[in-house]
Amino acid sequence: MSEIATIFIEHTAKTPQIELNHITGELIFSGKSIPENAAKVYEPVLNWVSDYVHEARPYTNLRFDLDYFNTATLLWITKIIKTLIQIDNPDYVLMIHLYIPIEDFDEINEFDDIKDLFLPVATIMQGAIPCVGIKLYGKDDDGLVIKQTVVFLEQEKAFSTPLQ
Repeated sequence: MSEIATIFIEHTAKTPQIELNHITGELIFSGKSIPENAAKVYEPVLNWVSDYVHEARPYTNLRFDLDYFNTATLLWITKIIKTLIQIDNPDYVLMIHLYIPIEDFDEINEFDDIKDLFLPVATIMQGAIPCVGIKLYGKDDDGLVIKQTVVFLEQEKAFSTPLQ
């Protein structure tokens, strides 16, 4: 099989910067995502991810550092995640990294908040083949990460491990 090409898409006023690197297993979305035609932006990404799951790295990092995104983007993100959970190796790890404002991060400090917040994600993840985790990052107004926690998803439960 041939090597899957790395994709780099420069950001615009309405679309995020997207980096998909098969060699490192890093899939990065950063900026703002309010495209007028979400399919034009995200269909090639979904096609790349569909190829990637057949030759995935043992550790895949899916990073969302999106300041703002619309409903159409959320639908494509869901499709991307649903595709990635089909990585056909239970020893592999899919880690989803979410960067959020510190105010929102501080509000998600109770177990019930975490459970409620990730219930829709856990529903999407049902039947996932690789191990799946979510790492939350709390960012200050300058975009610097000042707090982080890991949320592990297992069938119908979620638990958090604060990191120093």
